[in-house]
Amino acid sequence: MKKRKIPLRKSVVSGEMKPKKEMLRITRSKEGEVAIDPTGKLPGRGAYVSIEPAEVQQAWDKKILDRVLETTLSDEFYQELLAYVTHQKARRELFANDK
Repeated sequence: MKKRKIPLRKSVVSGEMKPKKEMLRITRSKEGEVAIDPTGKLPGRGAYVSIEPAEVQQAWDKKILDRVLETTLSDEFYQELLAYVTHQKARRELFANDK
């Protein structure tokens, strides 16, 4: 059986290449709206961040997503992103034990 190629994406924070399923996409639309894109299919400029709360905190401290997406993000957005990533990591750890 043929082995499938796993798509890789590069984190804008750490510069590490990881499988797309382990990353979270943040998009900026043409109108300038920034959103968390869990499906990875929203239109617009995208930036990938690893699903690690420490990496999101680093992006918040250094305002990395502001530079990459060429916009100014509010602290509320970063808090929402941190909460989302923390929740997703907890879910993965919880359900990884079921397999």
